Amino acid sequence: MSIPTRQASLKELADVIGAKIHGDPETFISGIATLEHAGPGDLSFFSNRKYHKYLLETQASIVILHPDDLSNCPSSAILFNDPYLAYAKIATWLTKPKTQQVEIAANAVLEDNVTLGENISIGAHVVIGTGSKIGDNVRLHAGCSIADNVTIADSTILYPNVSIYSNVSIGKQCIIHSGAVIGSDGFGIANEQGDWFKVPQLGHVVVGDNVEVGANTTIDRGAIEDTIIENGVKLDNLIQIAHNVRIGENTAIAGCVGIAGSSTIGKYCAIGGGAGILGHLNIADHVHITATSLVTKSITEAGVYSSGTPLQENAQWHKNFIRFKQLDKMARRLSELEKRNNL
Repeated sequence: MSIPTRQASLKELADVIGAKIHGDPETFISGIATLEHAGPGDLSFFSNRKYHKYLLETQASIVILHPDDLSNCPSSAILFNDPYLAYAKIATWLTKPKTQQVEIAANAVLEDNVTLGENISIGAHVVIGTGSKIGDNVRLHAGCSIADNVTIADSTILYPNVSIYSNVSIGKQCIIHSGAVIGSDGFGIANEQGDWFKVPQLGHVVVGDNVEVGANTTIDRGAIEDTIIENGVKLDNLIQIAHNVRIGENTAIAGCVGIAGSSTIGKYCAIGGGAGILGHLNIADHVHITATSLVTKSITEAGVYSSGTPLQENAQWHKNFIRFKQLDKMARRLSELEKRNNL
């Protein structure tokens, strides 16, 4: 299946990223498709060796690929060292929406002292609280709830039914997907003779520029200090970020990750899906944590870290688990043997 786009030539597409070309500069495309399903008039890309057989047979008019793979390409080509990145930038350019008409839905509710920028769009049933400031070129889709004293900077998009609590600041060019909640109370409770007493959550949430927050992801406000999401952070769907967490620049976090309170994640980190990070920990810059890992202590050096047991056939897993329970006994026996033999 081809995804329709606006029409563009090989030269135009290459100019978007400053790439070299192979073939007729006036080769045109008007759609995007995978190598396997592309036809004439489609753009595709090759970045994974698993799809090499599809490259050899593709009908795409233009393929984005590494220069080393040009000899295997039957089509015109855009040559770039990172084809996937090149595709991302070109596809963004091809599918960029047209300038929208400025509109504020008749049933939107704007409380007192709301400041609105230029060229904004506010959808049906949006509510904006007292003292909030909405920047230029902001799009608030239907059903969004913006509480008091919220700041949303220029060119940020909130998709339907996003909830932003009071005293939250969101930077420029952010994307907040449906169902996200930013600024809800952190999980602060104190025990009083068996009963739980709620601890007031008095801090704020500060979201930097060019941040993406996935659908149904939640970011809690700080207990006293702020929860901070720095510039360029990318958050997948269904992530829980607790109070007072700080996430460094350009860190990417996959779905279903949970980060407990007052932990700090460094810059340029990557955290795989389903990972858990306990509270009050520090993660260094350039750390990669693989999927479903449990981080129980701080990580002070860059690198790749993993925990957990990869999937196995059930009978083999049972055998390994039994042996795992025997490790302590085996270690003690080995230590005794080493002592007897003066090793």
